[in-house]
Amino acid sequence: MRNKKKVVTSLLCGVSSLVLAAVPVMADADIQKYTNTDFAMDTVVSETLYTTGKDLNETVGDKIREIETGLLSWTDENSQIAKLNAASGETAEVSDELAGYLQKIFQLAEDSGGAFDPTIGKIIRLWDIDGENPHVPEQSELDELLKDAGYEKVSLDGDKVTLEKGATLDLGATGKGIGCDVVADFLKTQTEVSGMILNLGGSSVMAYGEKPDGSDWKVALTDPRDTEGDYLGAITLNGGEFLSTSGDYEKYFMEDGKRYHHILDPKTGYPVWNGLDSVTVICDSGLLADGLSTACFVLGMEDALKLLDKYDADAAFVDEDKNVYLTSGMKDRFELMKNTYTVRDLQ
Repeated sequence: MRNKKKVVTSLLCGVSSLVLAAVPVMADADIQKYTNTDFAMDTVVSETLYTTGKDLNETVGDKIREIETGLLSWTDENSQIAKLNAASGETAEVSDELAGYLQKIFQLAEDSGGAFDPTIGKIIRLWDIDGENPHVPEQSELDELLKDAGYEKVSLDGDKVTLEKGATLDLGATGKGIGCDVVADFLKTQTEVSGMILNLGGSSVMAYGEKPDGSDWKVALTDPRDTEGDYLGAITLNGGEFLSTSGDYEKYFMEDGKRYHHILDPKTGYPVWNGLDSVTVICDSGLLADGLSTACFVLGMEDALKLLDKYDADAAFVDEDKNVYLTSGMKDRFELMKNTYTVRDLQ
C-alpha cells in the first residue's frame, strides 16, 4: 500500500523533540524561547527561536511561503518558475534572486553529470508517486517525456533564461533548502536573534546561531525501514550549517513487492535502485545540501564522494543492509542510536 509522506528528521534535545519543547531556557533571562508549528511548501514546518526581541516565527513562515509562491512554484501561474515554463522555447528575464539560485542549481547539475537535474518535473508528475494515482508508467510515455528533459536544454545569461521548446523547470528538489537559505539571510538582519533551528518537513534543516545554554543543535536521523519507530541516530549541527536527507521512504508505493520511490534517475526516468536507502548531507548552503542529497543518492556512494569533496560537504549513507557509512567530517557528528545498524568506514 501507498505510504503517506513522513517526517524524515526531527529536532532533538537530549533524546527527543518533545524534550526540546519542554525544557525552559536556563541561560540569559532576557532571551526568550518561541516554538511554532506551521505549514509551507506542502509540508510541516517546525521552528524554535531564541531572541531578546519579539516572536518572529510567523514572519519566518510567511517568508517561506512568499519564496514558494513568488519564485519557485510550478503550479502558481504568477510565480517566476511557472512563467518561465509558460515561455518555454523563448527567452525570459527573471529576478536577480532567482538567477542566483539557478546558477547554483545548474552548476550542481553539471558537476553531478546530470544526476541532479531540475528538468524532470514532467516525469515526476507522470509517476504521481505523491498523488492520487501512483503507478508505473508505460515505457513509451517515459521515452516521450525524456526527450524534453536534460539540464543542457536550459541556458543562462545573467538574468535571462532560455528553455528549449518543451523543456520545463521544477525546483522541488531544492525548494526547501532555498527556504532555509532565505530564513538564514533574514535572521542575519535581526540582531536580537541569538539562535534558531528550522525544520522543513524533516528533510531540510537549518541551524542558526546558538542556544542560550551553549548545548549542541541535534537532528535525528530516521530509520528508513522503521519510520514510525526509534531513530537510527543523531547528528550534531553547528550554527550556520544546513542538513538535508533524501530517502526512498519519503514518498513511495509498492507494486509486486517492489518499492517505487520519488528519487528518479534522470537518464532512465525510473526510481534509483542502487542499494542506498537514504543519504544525509551537511554543508553551508541550504540549496546545496538539498541538491547534493538528491545527487548523491542517484550517483551512489562511490561516485558521490567526489562530488561531496568538490562542495566541501559531509554525508551519511544508509544502505539496504543496515550499514551506515560516514565521511570523515561526519564521524564526530554522528551518534548511533539503534543497534540493528552498523557504522562502517568508507573505503
